[in-house]
Amino acid sequence: MRHRIAQDAKPQLYLILLASVITLLLWWLVPFGEYVVYPIRLFVTFIHESSHALVAVVTGGSVQSLTISTDGSGVVYSAPSGMLGALLTSSAGYLGTTAFGVLLLFFIRRSFSPNKILTALGIFVAAMTLIFTVISPVFNFLSLQASFSSVLFTIIAGGLLAAALVGLGIYSSVKTANFAIVFLAVQCLLNALLDLKTVFFINAPLVGADIQTDAGNMAAATGIPGIIWVVIWIGISFLMISLGLRLYAVNKNKPAASDSVFESGPTV
Repeated sequence: MRHRIAQDAKPQLYLILLASVITLLLWWLVPFGEYVVYPIRLFVTFIHESSHALVAVVTGGSVQSLTISTDGSGVVYSAPSGMLGALLTSSAGYLGTTAFGVLLLFFIRRSFSPNKILTALGIFVAAMTLIFTVISPVFNFLSLQASFSSVLFTIIAGGLLAAALVGLGIYSSVKTANFAIVFLAVQCLLNALLDLKTVFFINAPLVGADIQTDAGNMAAATGIPGIIWVVIWIGISFLMISLGLRLYAVNKNKPAASDSVFESGPTV
């Protein structure tokens, strides 16, 4: 089946390609590029850990704390409700980050104001920091497992990220805000896939067996090897990205352009 890119989707598709190229250059070719994208890495970690926390609460569990570290990693201490809650909570990090990136592309495709999206993102980060990094540790002080330094760093990082996002939303031009949203979406998608690749090798037989990961939590809960769960997550992530890009490129109730993309067979 041949899918054709909608004419009005082309500018945003070019932005996705540009954001992807810039990301890869910063990661691998630009000296000290990792420091440039460091705040973005912290943002992606916030999304990852917030996904864990929100799913834990939605499924009837509780969250003791949400913290991120200076190396860009993060951890959520939670008490999920039942086996299903534990499985969904452990799966929520990588899949939630992927879904979040696809959702940002969907909002842009549907002509939501990029400035309002950035402002909403800032409010979201501030809310997650306040609820799960400030309020939850206070109520769980006697049993708190997170260190004070990690809590303090998360509060500072969350506050700065929230302020930066709200500031971009209020003061940046529409074009700048538009690119910022697409860049954040690409960061969420690429980081989720890169992290899944890392977790895959950590959970490979005889490699990294003593390293705590979400896949390890799934293995402990189900008895199914962690590497199997990572493969499942990778498959679901690719499916979400594929469906998201197809909807993004061709679906807006408008005729498709003559240029074709995603060709996989004869036209039907």
